[in-house]
Amino acid sequence: MKLSLAVTGLLTLLVSASCSAITLKLDPQIDLLVLDGRKISGSLLKGADSLELDRGQHQFLFRVEQQRSGQKESVISYQSQPMIVTFTAVAKTITIRLPALETKRERYHFDRSLNFQLVDEKGTEITSVRDHLPATPIADMEKAMLNYNRTRQVASVPRFANSASAPSSSVRLTADLDWTTQAELPSLHRWFHRFDEATRQQFLTLVKMLRTS
Repeated sequence: MKLSLAVTGLLTLLVSASCSAITLKLDPQIDLLVLDGRKISGSLLKGADSLELDRGQHQFLFRVEQQRSGQKESVISYQSQPMIVTFTAVAKTITIRLPALETKRERYHFDRSLNFQLVDEKGTEITSVRDHLPATPIADMEKAMLNYNRTRQVASVPRFANSASAPSSSVRLTADLDWTTQAELPSLHRWFHRFDEATRQQFLTLVKMLRTS
């Protein structure tokens, strides 16, 4: 019980620490596929208009999807090639600003030129490196990015090539909180997923210290 209360206290403290996190604003047309070497869960982004990131270097794999209007069933009228962008985050908010994609010519140019922008809350463009990911089945996107990052490509980040070998922070959280009741665990998980990855790692370290003290 005391450990549970201590963990709750840590979560409260880390909420304020996570206020310095960066908000990535998600355009409805953007399908975020892989973030920092890890495949993004559809359930994580479902209905979300933003994602919290820690400050520092990040790498996205995304594509743009447009659906045909006036259809009873959603039909994709345009799907861009998978695009990679690597950058260092220091702003409060980041938005992927897309060019006009109304005509076939504009879409053709976009697929080849990667002429999107990353902008901060002031509208200032953030320096980034872009590249294409070769045609890859959707199920293999994470593996493809691991290979990409291992082979020193234009937008590679070698440290993200090792991310798949480490257990996810969510899995580690469940293991480290095995002393909690089933009723408590979902609530702790909800709080945990509000944090950026750096804050999650701090929390897991503190929990381990509490368990061994």
